[in-house]
Amino acid sequence: MEQIARTPKQIGAALRRRRRGMNLRQGDVGSRTGLRQATISALENGEARTQLRTLIRVLAALDLELVVRERSSAGAEIEDLF
Repeated sequence: MEQIARTPKQIGAALRRRRRGMNLRQGDVGSRTGLRQATISALENGEARTQLRTLIRVLAALDLELVVRERSSAGAEIEDLF
């Protein structure tokens, strides 16, 4: 399912949903990526200090990809989609 995320918190929420949908714990994702559980938690909580390479590693571990495109100007607010 395609999801639109425009803020770090929305990206984190999407990652959390995917992880839970795969029945994984944060520690499991950490093991798959070589990252600490606390790093996975920070990413899922939308903490802005996360490095791009960390995000890419977690996306790969969750079998997700990042797509960059122009913003849509649809009438619905992004919060209404979640």
